[in-house]
Amino acid sequence: MTPLGDEWVVGRDHELALLSRLVDALTTGRSGALLMTGGPGAGKSALLEAAARMARRSGVRMLRCRGSEGESGLPFAGLHQLLRPFLDLAEGLPARQRAALLGVFGLDDGTPTVSDPLLTSLGALTLLSDVAEHGPLLLVIDDTHWLDLGTLDVLAFMARRLEGEPVALLLAARDTAVPAQLDRQVDRLTIEPLDPAAAGRLLDHQPRPPAGRARSRVLEQAAGVPLALVELARAVARDPAAAHEDALPLTDRLEAIFAADLPELPPATRELLLFAAAAESAELPVILSAVGDRATPDDWLPAERAGLVRVDADRVRFRHPLIRSAVYRAATYTERHTAHRALADVLVGDPDRRAWHHAAAASGADEEAARELDDSAARAQRRGGYAAAATALERAARLSPDPTVRAGRLVRAATMAMYAGHPRWVGELSAQVATLTDEPALLAEASLRAGWALAVTTRFAGSLGFLLPVAEAAVDEDPVLTLDALATATTPAYNSGAPEHREKILRIAERVPPQEDEIGRLWALAGCDPVRNRARALAMFARAWTDPLAEPGARPELDLPLARMVVLGGTAWVLDETAEAIRLLGAAMDHLRRSPTSGANATVAQALALALYESGSWTEARAALDEAYGLAAEGGLENVVVGAPVLRATLLALRGDTEEARAAVQRAVHGIDLPNCRSLQVRTHYALGAAALAEGDHAAAYDRFRAVYTRQPEPEPLHFHASDYYLADLVAAAVRTGRAEDARLVLDTTRRRLAEGETSARLTAIVHRADALLAEPDDAERHFTAALADPAGDRWPFERAQVRLDYAEWLRRRRRAVEARPLLAAALEVFERLGTRPWTDRTRAELRAAGVTPASPPAGSADSLAELTPQQLQIARLAAAGLTNREIGERIFLSPRTVGFHLYRIFPKLGITSRAQLRDALPEPGE
Repeated sequence: MTPLGDEWVVGRDHELALLSRLVDALTTGRSGALLMTGGPGAGKSALLEAAARMARRSGVRMLRCRGSEGESGLPFAGLHQLLRPFLDLAEGLPARQRAALLGVFGLDDGTPTVSDPLLTSLGALTLLSDVAEHGPLLLVIDDTHWLDLGTLDVLAFMARRLEGEPVALLLAARDTAVPAQLDRQVDRLTIEPLDPAAAGRLLDHQPRPPAGRARSRVLEQAAGVPLALVELARAVARDPAAAHEDALPLTDRLEAIFAADLPELPPATRELLLFAAAAESAELPVILSAVGDRATPDDWLPAERAGLVRVDADRVRFRHPLIRSAVYRAATYTERHTAHRALADVLVGDPDRRAWHHAAAASGADEEAARELDDSAARAQRRGGYAAAATALERAARLSPDPTVRAGRLVRAATMAMYAGHPRWVGELSAQVATLTDEPALLAEASLRAGWALAVTTRFAGSLGFLLPVAEAAVDEDPVLTLDALATATTPAYNSGAPEHREKILRIAERVPPQEDEIGRLWALAGCDPVRNRARALAMFARAWTDPLAEPGARPELDLPLARMVVLGGTAWVLDETAEAIRLLGAAMDHLRRSPTSGANATVAQALALALYESGSWTEARAALDEAYGLAAEGGLENVVVGAPVLRATLLALRGDTEEARAAVQRAVHGIDLPNCRSLQVRTHYALGAAALAEGDHAAAYDRFRAVYTRQPEPEPLHFHASDYYLADLVAAAVRTGRAEDARLVLDTTRRRLAEGETSARLTAIVHRADALLAEPDDAERHFTAALADPAGDRWPFERAQVRLDYAEWLRRRRRAVEARPLLAAALEVFERLGTRPWTDRTRAELRAAGVTPASPPAGSADSLAELTPQQLQIARLAAAGLTNREIGERIFLSPRTVGFHLYRIFPKLGITSRAQLRDALPEPGE
C-alpha cells in the first residue's frame, strides 16, 4: 500500500515504481512512452492519477485527454482536447504545419487546403516540442481505446519520435481493445487483478468493509478487480442481503451496481446524468442548455456526493466509463431519444455532432439523418479524416431506407476505410453489400474492395475469390474494370505463388482487347510469369511511363499517375530492373508521404525495401522496412507485418547476427500458414539458411535452400519467381556437404524451365555461378567468366561479390593466386561496405592465403555507418546537404529539437565534431 496525497493505491508497488521512473526520467530531459492495459475497473485511471500527482510534485506540466465512445467518430476530437490549452502557440509553427494542424480543428483562416495527416502530426509534435522548451511535459491519456482514429494516428506518430524531447506519453486502454496504432509502438504495462492479500487490504480501506460471508463473496465475485471490490463493498453495505444472491457475470453485476444508485437521486439529477451520458462531450454549457429549465447546476451535487461524476469548472466527467454506460442503459428508449433530440437542437453550430445526435434519436430508417451523416463524412474526408468518414457513412447506411442507397454508402464507407488503411474494416463493410442490392456496378466495386482487404493480409485465396469473378464477368462489357481487377489480383496471386491463380489471370488478360491504358495488363503479365513474359513486358514498360507524377494533395481516387508509378515500380522490381524500381518506388513513397493516404503505404515501402536490399543499399533498405512495418502494424496489413521482419532478419543473418535473425523469423511467422504464402515461405527459408551459412553450418544451410524447390523427380520451384534467386546458394552449400548430385538435378530442371523464356542479367549470372560450382574443372572457368561478363551484374553487388569470391577460391586452388587477388579485393570492398562479417572474414582469409595482407577497414566508414540507425543516416545526409534542423524536421517529420538530439549522437559515431565534417564522413548513397 503506497500513500499518495489524500488517496491510497493498494497492491501496485511495481506499477508505481515504473511510473515514478518515467516521471523522474522526464525531469532530467529524457523522453518515454508507456501504455497501461487492463480490463474495465483494473485501476488504470487510478494509476494515471497517481502519475499525475507524481508529476505535479516534480514540477512537470501535464496535458490530459480522455477518449469518448461518442466522439470516436469525430476526426481529431481527442487531439483537440489534448492540445487545446496551447493552441494559441500554433501561430509560431511553420506555415504548412500550422495550416495542417489548425485545419483539422476548423480553426484555419478559411483558405481551401488539402488535409495532410503527416503535416498535421508533425505540427502537433512541433507544438509540444515548443511547449517543452519551458519545462518537461507529461501527456496523460485515458480510455485510449475510445479515441478517434485521427488522434490515434497522431499519437502513434509522436510515440515513434519522442527521443530527444522532454516529453513523455502515458496512456491507458482496455486490454481487449488496444488500438492497433499503438500496439507495437509503445512499451506495455499490463495491469493484472490484485492478488488476494492486496484485494483484502483494499476492502479493509472501504468506509464500511464487508465481513464474514459477505466478505468472501465480494472477494470471490470481484476476482481482484479494484473497481469491482469498491463497488461491491458499497452494494453490500447498502443491502447486506445482496451478499447471498446468486453470482452474476462480473460485467453485468457491475453495471447493475452502477445503476442501483440512480433511483435514489432526484429526477433533475438523473436527467442531467442521462444528458451527460448521451452527450459524452463533458461540456457543462451544452448539457445544461439541452436540459433547459428542468435542472440547474446545483442538481449535480447529489451525483457528485454519490461518487458518480466529478464536476470541474465547465466540465463534467463520469468516475468510470461503465458508470456512463449504466446511466445510459438504465434510461428508457424514449428518455434516451429525447436527450439526443435536445442535444441536437442546441448543437446548431456543430453540424458533425448534431448529425450524430440526430442519428441516435432516429427511430428506424431516416434518410434525413442519413444525409446529415453523409455530409459529415464529406467534411471529414476533406480534413483527411478517412476513418471518421467511413464511420459516418457506415452509420448513414444503417439509417438509409432504400437498400440500393444503403449499399452505395457501404461501398463508399469501404473506400474511405481503404484509404485509412484498415483492411479488416473494409472487408466487413464490403461483405454487407451483396445482401442489399443486385446492382452489378455496386457489387463489382464491393468485390474489388473486399479483394483488396484480403490481398494485404495473408488470405490470398479469399482475395482472389472476390477479384477473379469480377474480372471474368466484365471482360466483354467493361474491359477497363477487368484490367483493374486483374491488377489488384496479381499481387495476391504473386504472394500466394499457386499456379492455378496465375494461369487464370493470364487467360483472362488475353481475352481483353487492347485498351488505351494497359498498365493492368502489364502488371498481370510480369507479376504472373516474369520469365516467359519478360520481352513483352519490357516493351510495354518502355511505352507505359509518359505521365508526370500528380501534384501532392490530388484526390486519391483520381491519382492515376501515382497508381501507375506504383505498378510500374513493382513491375520493374519483378523484372530485375532494380535501379528503375528504386527510382519509381522511391518517388512514389515521397509522394505518398505527403498525401492523405499515408495509412496504406506499407506495401509500397516494403517493395522499395526489397529493391534497395537487392541493390546493396542495405541501410536505406532497413529504413524502408521500419517505415513499412510501422504503417502495416497500424493498419493491419498482415503480409507486410510478416514480410518486413523476415527481410530484416535476412540482413541480420548476412551480417552475422544469427541468433537475433532466427528469433526475428520465429516472431514474424508465428501463427502464419506459410504454405499458403509461398513468397514469404521461400524468403523465410533463405533468411534461416543465410543464418546457418554465416555460422559455417553448410548442412543446415543446404536443407533450408533445398526447401525452396520441391522433392519431385523434376524439382519445381516452391515459388515461381523467388526460388530461383537462391539456386546458386543451394549449389554452393551442396558442394560443401557432398550433395552435388541432388543439386545438379535441381539445376538441370531449372535451366530447362528458364529456357522457355528470357532471363534477366541477374538471373543469368546466378545460373552461371551455379553451373561453375558444379562443373568439371575444365568447364568451370567458362561459367565463372560468364557470370561476371555482363557489367549490369554490378547492380546486385552482394551477389556479384559472391561470384568473385567463389571464382577466386577456384583460381587459388589451382595455384593462380595472382589472378585471384583482384577478384578478392573487389569482393572484400563490397562485403566490408555491407557489413557482412562472415563473408568479410572468409575473403580476408583467402587474401592471406593468396599472399596479400588485407588492410584494416578504414575508420569511420563501414563500421561507423553500421552504428547509425537508418533514421540517423538519413538525418546525417540531409544535414550534410546543408539543410537546417527545422528543414530536416519538416522533411522527415521530426521536431527540430529531435533532429539536434540525433546529430549530437551522430557526430561521435562518425568520429567528427562539427556539422561541416559530415560531407566528408559520409559515402555517397549506394556506395
